[in-house]
Amino acid sequence: MDRKCFLLLIIGLIIFPLIQAQAIEIENPVKAETIDELVENIINFIFYLAIAIAPIMFIIAGLTFITAAGDLAKVQRAKDIVLWTVIGLVIVLLLQ
Repeated sequence: MDRKCFLLLIIGLIIFPLIQAQAIEIENPVKAETIDELVENIINFIFYLAIAIAPIMFIIAGLTFITAAGDLAKVQRAKDIVLWTVIGLVIVLLLQ
C-alpha cells in the first residue's frame, strides 16, 4: 500500500507541473517582432549607453592626466582614453 501511494505521489509531482505549465503564456521579453526591430533596439541601447559612459571616461582621462605628475606613461594612458572614447562615440553616432 505504501509503495502505491509513494508511486502515485511521484507521478503526481511530475505530471502536475506539466499540466500547469501549459496554462502559462510567456510574453516576448525583447518587444521586437522582427530581426530588424531587434537590431534597432540593440543599437538604440548601445547608443544611450555610450552617451552615458562617454562623459565618465572623459572625467577619468582628465583625472589621470592631472594626477600623472610628469609620469609619461600616465599621460599617454589619459590620451589613449580620450582617443578611444572619441573613436567609440564616432562609431556609435555613425550607427545611429
